[in-house]
Amino acid sequence: MARDLTTLFDPRSVAVVGASDDPAKYGHAVASQALRADGRRPVHLVNRRGGTVLGRPAAPSLAAIGEPVELVVISVPGDGFEAAVEDALACGAKAIVGITAGFAEAGPAGLARQRAVVARVREAGAVLVGPNCLGIADNTTELYLASDRFAPGGVALLSQSGNLALELQLRGAPHGLGFSRFVSLGNQADVTLVDLVEDCARHEATTAIAVYAEDFGDGRAFARAAAAAGKPVVLLTAGRGSASARSAQSHTGALTTSADVVAAACRDTGVELVRTPREMTVVLAAVSARPGPRTKGSRTAVFTDGGGHGAIAADAAEDAGLDVPELAAATQERLRTVLWQQSAVGNPVDLAGMGEQQPLSYADTVAELLAADEVDAVLMTGYFGGYAASEGGLGGSPAGGSVLAEGETRAAEKIVTHLAVAPKPMVVQSMYPQSPSCRVLAEAGIPVFAATEDAARALSAMTVRAAGGTPQLPALPAPAAPLRDAGYHGVRALLGAAGVPFPPAREITDEAGLLAAAGEFDGPYVLKALHLLHKSDAGGVALRLAGRDALLAAYRDMHARLGAPAYSVEAMADLSDGIELIVGVNRDPRFGPVAMVGLGGVLTETLRDVAFALAPLPARRAEELLRGLRTAALLAGVRGRPAVDVAAAAAVIERITAVAAAHPEIAELEVNPLLVRPDGALALDARAVLG
Repeated sequence: MARDLTTLFDPRSVAVVGASDDPAKYGHAVASQALRADGRRPVHLVNRRGGTVLGRPAAPSLAAIGEPVELVVISVPGDGFEAAVEDALACGAKAIVGITAGFAEAGPAGLARQRAVVARVREAGAVLVGPNCLGIADNTTELYLASDRFAPGGVALLSQSGNLALELQLRGAPHGLGFSRFVSLGNQADVTLVDLVEDCARHEATTAIAVYAEDFGDGRAFARAAAAAGKPVVLLTAGRGSASARSAQSHTGALTTSADVVAAACRDTGVELVRTPREMTVVLAAVSARPGPRTKGSRTAVFTDGGGHGAIAADAAEDAGLDVPELAAATQERLRTVLWQQSAVGNPVDLAGMGEQQPLSYADTVAELLAADEVDAVLMTGYFGGYAASEGGLGGSPAGGSVLAEGETRAAEKIVTHLAVAPKPMVVQSMYPQSPSCRVLAEAGIPVFAATEDAARALSAMTVRAAGGTPQLPALPAPAAPLRDAGYHGVRALLGAAGVPFPPAREITDEAGLLAAAGEFDGPYVLKALHLLHKSDAGGVALRLAGRDALLAAYRDMHARLGAPAYSVEAMADLSDGIELIVGVNRDPRFGPVAMVGLGGVLTETLRDVAFALAPLPARRAEELLRGLRTAALLAGVRGRPAVDVAAAAAVIERITAVAAAHPEIAELEVNPLLVRPDGALALDARAVLG
């Protein structure tokens, strides 16, 4: 059940414990900000010495205030924090913001103190932000309890970094970005990132949620909250290295890094994952300019007044995941009715100098592109803005003077009108983004950028890939009875019971068992040494053993070399016309089971053609991942080979990932290879690693 944080963001009264006249102390900064809204609610300053702080009387304690206080900010030395919390609860506080540090981040002793504080706060029916945080602010309720001011707007910023919040504010100002709320997450001892995302989703004044987090806590719950928010969620996080994969024991674990997990969670829930503060600003500018559901489809028309800008923008659009297809013949014909002969109309669409003669050609072209059924989005790039810039002293071309400037401004106004009639995602890259005509576009909600790559990234944030549809977070199944036998045949039995097909196989420990197994099914045979991590690398797999004599000879050779305690005799699968895949599930401590599918076999880690998603995977999603691989063309058949049954492979992947998701004791589960042929799919090997 979502937590009620009303008192945290709109308290009836506030007290700052540790308020100070010393500018070097955080209590000074918070108190100064709190007093900005003294007329909205009572603001009490508390300093153990009493006297005055910031020119007004300060109480020596919370009890000395003489009346209840709903929200208390605590900025005192670490050894006084618990006592301050008790005083706050005693005076009726229902929300506490803990600035004080020295808790879970300081080691086990600090963690124990933190847990005791949280238990006390929850027992009293209150909520705690922090400790070790930098405060909160809510522009909609005039609550200013952080050290800095935030320009008002629609973005709720939930951050583990105060300096990052300042950078986003600086970068966002040219785009008119402002903030509805700011929360410094701190240690998330009580109020978590998930609680805050859920509350901001309900907050009417918040149109987008920006998150910088290094610790998600319950990552699966965060993904669930983001998917259900109904508002854009933009995430910046750290930790794209491979350290988390170093201890992995399977191919799946070795190929899955922290970054893969976060990226998979974001793709599955529609969260916009960004890599830098600049990219976060770009995406926020895009989703804030056009709030609401994103347009389905990524077919993009690139429109320019110069060939070079058009070519570069087309490349940038494709790099951002957008499609730049050639326009239909009928659309090209309609464009020719508004452009002159030398204009290019295929895509990119190039005015080829017509803009200097007829500035309204910009608007006429945009109107045709917006009206075209095969165009989902428009990226306009180049010199637009330069004519009006010359009038404003921004360095634009003086050619044509005010006539061109006035024409360009009228074109901007008409573009706004056309977009209102046929609304589609549209962004602009201009050499003069601050020019009057570009400001007309920006003020109407059309994002304008100086850099081509920023414009392309913004446009990608305003669209939804048509093939993927609405992102869905898979539900975890109820836990099954724990797996007791994590050996090779135990794992085969577990998967086989779930409907995963395997060739016939028997586990043997001596020659008599080997010959008995050979009598149960026909050759050719496969012999595998068991209890080896990577059997092929160790020479522990022998294929295409035609009969019993070949099988016996392979066993004697393998046993002499490896001395394995057990072996598996299996029927050899027909590998002709087949493609080997890998299917694995790695259990992430934050996000739970994460599935990996890709090109398998012995070259899995060399080729690294894999894709990730939160598990369990429905067959439809599994097929999307397979068809999105770099080598997906192999599945459709190449150089005379027939197409393989991708739907059958996807159905098996659904069963494998469902088993892994239902067994929390399994840290890694892998089928490699999963052979997919024109007539179905067959699992040829499996392993599990218990947590």
